[in-house]
Amino acid sequence: MIQVLDKKFVPLIKEAEIQQEIKRVAAEIKHDLGDKNPLFLGVLNGVFMFAGDLMKEIDFPCEITFVKCSSYAGLISTGGVKTLIGIDRDLTGRHVVILEDIVDTGLTMKNMIATLQQANPASVRVATCTFKPESLQCDLHLDYVGIKVPSKFLVGYGLDYNGYGRNYRDIYVLAE
Repeated sequence: MIQVLDKKFVPLIKEAEIQQEIKRVAAEIKHDLGDKNPLFLGVLNGVFMFAGDLMKEIDFPCEITFVKCSSYAGLISTGGVKTLIGIDRDLTGRHVVILEDIVDTGLTMKNMIATLQQANPASVRVATCTFKPESLQCDLHLDYVGIKVPSKFLVGYGLDYNGYGRNYRDIYVLAE
């Protein structure tokens, strides 16, 4: 058990399982885009661990850049999306892969995809480390999913509680 601020969390997914799923996702991306010079677009802050580990498994020409979006306040999704840092690359004709730490309501991702489509990319795909299928609130296609997780609050491996807990190698769930 770990404590993050005023909450206690118990282990849910070990680092070894996370790494195994990242290797699988990287292989799927290589199969689909290995000859297309994709642009990976990481959504900060939470994606830093997933993006770093995924990029270590990508062995073909590509680029990576980052944007910062937020839809959380404390333990719950606000339903709104704030773009804090924008895209600094020309996306015209590019195959873009959005990298996300977690998809739950899907609202952030749906908004990002709509925004990116306006920049005329060749394609927009989504790769997420974790996905809460029970929490999805919109029609959203995810191209690459690492691990499906329960609709509970998680920390670790980039996921946070009010900015804390991102540094853990494993993923933890809020203790009941």
